[in-house]
Amino acid sequence: MEAAAAGGGGERWCVVTGGRGFAARHLVTMLLRSGEWRVRVADLAPAIALDRDEEEGFLGAALREGQAAYVSADLRDKVQVARAFEGAEVVFHMAAPDSSINNFHLHYSVNVEGTKNVIDACISCKVKRLIYTSSPSVVFDGVHGIFNADESMPYPDKFNDSYSETKADGEKLVMRANGREGLLTCCIRPSSIFGPGDKLLVPSLVAAARAGKSKYIIGDGNNYYDFTYVENVAYGHVCAEKTLSSEDGAKIAAGKTYFITNMEPIKFWEFMSLILEGLGYERPSIKIPVSVMMPVAHVVEWTYKKFAKYGMKVPQLTPSRIRLLSCNRTFSCSRAKDQLGYEPLVPLKEGLKRTVESYPHLRAQNQTSISKASVFLGNGNLAKTLLWEDTKQTVTVLLLLAVIYYHLFTCGYTFITAMAKLLSLTALFLFIHGMLPANVFGHKVEKLEASNFHITQVEAHHVAHSISSSWNSLVGALRSLCRGNDWPLFLKVALSLLVVSILSSMSSQAAFKIGTALVFTGFKAYEKWEDTIDSMVGDVCSILLHIGSTKKSSSQKQK
Repeated sequence: MEAAAAGGGGERWCVVTGGRGFAARHLVTMLLRSGEWRVRVADLAPAIALDRDEEEGFLGAALREGQAAYVSADLRDKVQVARAFEGAEVVFHMAAPDSSINNFHLHYSVNVEGTKNVIDACISCKVKRLIYTSSPSVVFDGVHGIFNADESMPYPDKFNDSYSETKADGEKLVMRANGREGLLTCCIRPSSIFGPGDKLLVPSLVAAARAGKSKYIIGDGNNYYDFTYVENVAYGHVCAEKTLSSEDGAKIAAGKTYFITNMEPIKFWEFMSLILEGLGYERPSIKIPVSVMMPVAHVVEWTYKKFAKYGMKVPQLTPSRIRLLSCNRTFSCSRAKDQLGYEPLVPLKEGLKRTVESYPHLRAQNQTSISKASVFLGNGNLAKTLLWEDTKQTVTVLLLLAVIYYHLFTCGYTFITAMAKLLSLTALFLFIHGMLPANVFGHKVEKLEASNFHITQVEAHHVAHSISSSWNSLVGALRSLCRGNDWPLFLKVALSLLVVSILSSMSSQAAFKIGTALVFTGFKAYEKWEDTIDSMVGDVCSILLHIGSTKKSSSQKQK
C-alpha cells in the first residue's frame, strides 16, 4: 500500500487529517520545517493540488523528496482511515466540516462517527499520540457570553449549533480514548483562527464591504473576543505533541483539553475594523440591536430549512451567527502556558499585519467592478442621481420634483398653468439672483453665468451615453428573454412590469409619489444588496424549475 510504503524505513511519520484545511496547512508546514517529522497529509480530494507558493515552498519540496506524502481518505470510511494511519507515530486530527453549515447529519457523520473511526484506526495501527482539534464553541450555549473562561467550564445543556454539539461529542470520545492500549490523547481548542490562507473570514468581510454591508455592527459593539493567529494555533498543536511525548508531560497533559489563543483579547468589531481599514475599506459604524436582527435571522433560517432541498444556498444570516457576533468570547490560556509550554509566537498586531498583507488582491483600490444598477442607468448623471453618489445633486432633484408635485397636483392647476407658473418662478428667481451683490452679510454669492445653461458636448455625450446604455441593456434583456433560458431575468422583468401596471392603475398624484419613492430607493437598494437579491431570485428560479421538472416527470409517468 502507498501509505504503508510512505511510512516505511524507520522514519518518524505523523498524519494530519483535513491536511488541506486552513489551519492544517500551517501545521503541516511547521512540522516539515522542524525537520523532526515526515508528514502524511490526509484529506478528501483524490489527489493533492498545490498552489504556486506551496509548489515552491516546503510542502512541494517535501513531496518531491519523500518527506511528505498525500493520501485520500474520508473519515467516514474505516478502511481508508486505517490505511492513512499505517506506520504513523502521531495523528493530528484536524478535519471537520465548515462550521457555518448548520447540518446536524453532516457534522455528526464527520465529527462523531469520523472521530470514532480515527480513534479505532489509531489503536489498530499502534499510533502513540492523538491530538484532536476541538473548538471553544463546545462550552458556548449561544446565550451567555464567556469571559476569560478556563477548561473547568462545563459543556452547556444546549449548544449554539450542530457544529458545536458534535465537536463536543468528538472531544469526549478523544478524552475517553486516552490510555486505551497505550494511546495518549489531548484536545486543543483554538479560538477564532485568522491569518494568511484563510478563505472564510477575510474574503467574506471584503465581499460584505464591496456590497456595502460592512457598515453595520450587530449589538453594542463592545463584546470582546480572543482571536488566534494561525501560526500560533499550529504551534499549540506542536506543544501538545511534545508534551505528550515525554513521560512526565504525558502524566500532566494526557486526556485533557486546552484553550489556545493569542492571549490578547480585543473587541470583536475593532478586530474586524482593523482588517477592513487595513485593506482600504470603511470601518463598521452603524449599530443594529440584536433584538432587531434575531427575528430576521430566524425567518431566514426557517426559509433555508424549507427550501434547502431545492438548491437554496446556505445563508450567512442565522441565529447562531448573530449570537456569535454579539457575545463576549474570551478564554484563559493559563493551563496551556503552564502545562504545554505554549506562548504565542506571533503577537496580534503582527498577525493582523501579515494577514492584511497576504490579501493584496482584495484591497479596495483593486475593486474595479461596477454595480449592475449603475450599468443599467448608464454610469452617468442619471446613475449618480438615482444611486445617491452625488448627494447634493440628488437632493436638488428631489426638491425640484417636490416643487413640480406641488404645482401639478396640490394647487389644482391644469398642466399648462402649472408649467407656466413654474417657469415664472424660475425666471423671477434668476432675475433676483442676478441683482444680488457679490457679498451679502459676509456671505459670497455665486453668480450664475449664461454658460451654466449651455449643454456642452461632454454633457451631451453623457446624456446620449446614458440613453444608449439603458436602451442597449433593454435590448440585451429582450434577447435573453427570447432565448427562453434566463429565469432570473424573466422574474425581474415580470416584477418590474407588475410595479408599472400597479402604478398605472393609480391616480397621477399617487403614482407620482410612489414612483418617485421607488426610483430613488429601489435602484439604491438593489445596488446595495445586489448579490443577495440576485441569489434570492436564483433560488426562486431553482425552486420553480425543480417544481416544474417534477410535475413534468410525474405527468409523463402517468401517461
